[in-house]
Amino acid sequence: MDSFLGLLRIRVKRGVNLAVRDLGSSDPYVVITMGNQKLKTRVVKKNCNPVWNEELTLSITDLNVPINLTVFDKDTFTVDDKMGEAGIDIQPYIASLKMGLQNLPKGCVVSRVQPSQNNCLADESCIVWDDGKLLQDMVLRLRNVESGEVMIQIEWIDVPGCRGLKTEGTG
Repeated sequence: MDSFLGLLRIRVKRGVNLAVRDLGSSDPYVVITMGNQKLKTRVVKKNCNPVWNEELTLSITDLNVPINLTVFDKDTFTVDDKMGEAGIDIQPYIASLKMGLQNLPKGCVVSRVQPSQNNCLADESCIVWDDGKLLQDMVLRLRNVESGEVMIQIEWIDVPGCRGLKTEGTG
């Protein structure tokens, strides 16, 4: 438990304008990897604008290990086709968490993250206080594919008995 910091819940909400990999459509699902952890959503049949609304939870031991999201097209008789990928940059979110904020008004924007060459954001991403917790919604532009975006939300979960995140001003 010493190296365990906490959990990161990733809500995989939906895909937008995903690439066509079958006849006129695709059967997409999302795989999230971090180190040796690998989680995936269910397959949405024949839909290039799928709605997953699934929560996947990663155990975090090192904040610097990259988190990758990859979209695949499920195929029955052949290897599943890759439909693009994106990195999930949690550093701005972690920095906001470490501020140790409390009792903010619901919907208060703590920080804004702009799209850049260093992230996969398709649009501005806000880190928002919502009922006692910080949430960050992201629209990720998929790389290595002709089109597609995936909407996710991240949330940190403290686990009793683990190391947790040190807030500013604590040792």
